[in-house]
Amino acid sequence: MTGAALGEGRLAGRLVGLGVTGSIAAYKAVELLRLLRAEGADVAVMLTPSATRFVGPLTFAALSRHPVETDLMELLPDGRIGHIVVADGADAIVVAPATAHWLGSMANGLAGDVVTATILASSAPVVVAPAMDGDMWTHPATRANVERLRDGFGYTVVPPASGPLASGQSGVGRLAELPAIVDAVVDAVGDAPVRAPDPARRPPTTSPVRDADLTGRHVVVSAGGTREPIDPVRFIGNRSTGRMGVAIAAAALDRGARVTLVAANLEVPAPDGAVVVEVGSTAELRTALHRLTHAEGGGPGFDVLVMAAAVADFRPNATAESKLERGAGLTLELEPTPDVLAQIARIVHGTDRTGEVTYAPLLPRPVLVGFAAETGSLDRAADKLRRKGVDLLVANDVAEAGSGFGTDTNRVSILDADGGRDDLPLLAKREVADRLLDRVGRLLDARDAVTQTGPQQPTHAEPA
Repeated sequence: MTGAALGEGRLAGRLVGLGVTGSIAAYKAVELLRLLRAEGADVAVMLTPSATRFVGPLTFAALSRHPVETDLMELLPDGRIGHIVVADGADAIVVAPATAHWLGSMANGLAGDVVTATILASSAPVVVAPAMDGDMWTHPATRANVERLRDGFGYTVVPPASGPLASGQSGVGRLAELPAIVDAVVDAVGDAPVRAPDPARRPPTTSPVRDADLTGRHVVVSAGGTREPIDPVRFIGNRSTGRMGVAIAAAALDRGARVTLVAANLEVPAPDGAVVVEVGSTAELRTALHRLTHAEGGGPGFDVLVMAAAVADFRPNATAESKLERGAGLTLELEPTPDVLAQIARIVHGTDRTGEVTYAPLLPRPVLVGFAAETGSLDRAADKLRRKGVDLLVANDVAEAGSGFGTDTNRVSILDADGGRDDLPLLAKREVADRLLDRVGRLLDARDAVTQTGPQQPTHAEPA
């Protein structure tokens, strides 16, 4: 469940769909969202086209932590149909404010907007809170539509209140008091079981607004996949597109970091603002990272290294200088490529291949993050973290649907050097990036909080 759904309250664990239509009272829906969340609800918002002219989707997205549905044809990042996900998972749907136009559309089943379409596709109880001018509310057409929704469809209608209206007049038509609407949602849900307790069946969460907590930090991110040449036109490579690494670079930039992106054959554009170092093979990646490891004067050249690139494990032990001719077959002799991240970790820690400290470590010590793409099981991830000498290891099963190369989503486990493991649900890669950088930021803060007894001057000797 999301953080909102874990709280206590009368709607704890519930998914509530909040439909907003084009009334001047649409601004009150923002506060209604807050009240529903305060009751423990997970809230997904749908806006009609006219509602977006009163309150923008960004406001609701920032508060709900879910994509806001505004377009019937729009898909979620994981490819699902957004309003159908809400329709299938919501424990209740509340429409507040509901205009006279929307009441007429709903009463006649006209699915011309995402709010009406969601309700038509759902079996969840519906609460409707109208808001309009007084004469519109008392018009026979509106009264007939309300009666049909209440008596024919079984919807709960929270009648409007009396008071000053947007027209300047005074009368019945103001949106009901928000606590009364929340009470109606609670009553509509009752003691029915939660329809979609599994977060994977709900709309995906979006990244919260985060502070610029990496301001002044230098973050190096490797992304993409290395290619090991067989001849001038052929190579051994992998399926990495660089999406995960680029998402991390973009997230770090948004948090104020200075970012260097070591790009190995990206299939997606690099984020604006990053310094891009293009590489092709593992040897070129190794050279680029070694050059970045030390700053002038011998200190660390970066605060964080995130090794998201998929590095080829093997390369031909000889590369043909001209294109090989097609024949009956081709036999390649392969040799392992160097473990670039493990080499960088030894430089950072000041150790040799045996783990013995042989020269001064880099201070302040950079935070090192590795990635492990596995298939079928993550059992080897903890050993990889230890062998590579990193602070965090992000492991995923690339054979799992939605979690492999080239997707916009990922399901990862983040392991730390203390033996902890955080298994994340299927998330957009940008959300994975921010969750990872949350951890990185805490490690940097802890590093900086440690009282230094005195700077050590690192030597320039490096392990091979």
